[in-house]
Amino acid sequence: MLEQKEKIQTKKDELERKLLDPVVQQDPKALQKYSIAYHQVTSILEKMEELEEIQKAIEKTRPLLNEKDPELNLLAEQEIENLKIRESALEREIKILLVPKDPADEKSVIVEIRAAAGGEEAALFAADLFRMYANYAEKKNWELEILSSNPTDLGGFKEIIFGLKGKNVYSRLKFEGGAHRVQRVPVTEASGRIHTSTVTVAVLPEAEEVDVQINPDDLRIDVFRASGHGGQCVQKTDSAVRITHIPTGIVVSCQDERSQLKNKERAMRILRSRILEIAQRDQAEKITESRRVQVKTGERAEKIRTYNFPQNRVTDHRINLDLYNLQAILDGELDELLDALESNYIEKKLEEGLLLPF
Repeated sequence: MLEQKEKIQTKKDELERKLLDPVVQQDPKALQKYSIAYHQVTSILEKMEELEEIQKAIEKTRPLLNEKDPELNLLAEQEIENLKIRESALEREIKILLVPKDPADEKSVIVEIRAAAGGEEAALFAADLFRMYANYAEKKNWELEILSSNPTDLGGFKEIIFGLKGKNVYSRLKFEGGAHRVQRVPVTEASGRIHTSTVTVAVLPEAEEVDVQINPDDLRIDVFRASGHGGQCVQKTDSAVRITHIPTGIVVSCQDERSQLKNKERAMRILRSRILEIAQRDQAEKITESRRVQVKTGERAEKIRTYNFPQNRVTDHRINLDLYNLQAILDGELDELLDALESNYIEKKLEEGLLLPF
């Protein structure tokens, strides 16, 4: 990593010259662009210099490990251990700074969870995944809003779509898209056999109205009576809304609210995000985990992750990671898993060569 320092220093010098250029100083947009880039490069160099100092301190302390004084040996070991922890943290920080940011990283998201192969057991696991993300959102102080749901009589979900608002939500959850496989004895299984089911997850950066321009003439809006499970919750009015975007064929339905207007607003939020995702994928491939790639068909062989209850194991197949704390993960303890996925992404980007965040 430090081998790249000279190249980054050259970039800093180049940016300094641009910032002193009278033409750039008269152009507010260019001045802002180069100022941000200069600040980013300076931050990288400062951390690289700190890393060099840490590594020098480690080498300076190593000879003390050979001293005859046991107390001095112990102090040297503790000092080197602390320095190595800081060294590892700095290396990670520098790597993150070197990788260009996804423009959508700071956005809120819309998450779509659907039961795929496995019938009622898949629907029950869809509910488990929803609770997992809800618990994680609570730990991160994100705001959760259910936009649409299709529950089952046993407490599962055939489909649930929800929004998460907060800081850097997409950057944390963007690798969650794909087929999630569960292996366990379902509550509906009398003989005790282990079943395998799958649930698909799609994570879409939420689009604002300024991100996506939708022509009202391209929309077909239908209203209908929402379905219910009986009792007082059955809606008596045509408050459910179905919006079809004619150019793309995307269809979004919302019926959770009693207000037709609120259902329409929620459907439009989902529609905008799906259209933005398609536009980004087709035009610039800025979102590598597109909804189509994330979800595929939901077949068991297309899994990105397996939740194996008998072994208390969660396996992420993309990075060959096994974690034996399944219940904690389902309770929302996702940081270890998400950090590993992010680190793998960063390593792959770095293998492509020197990258800078602009």
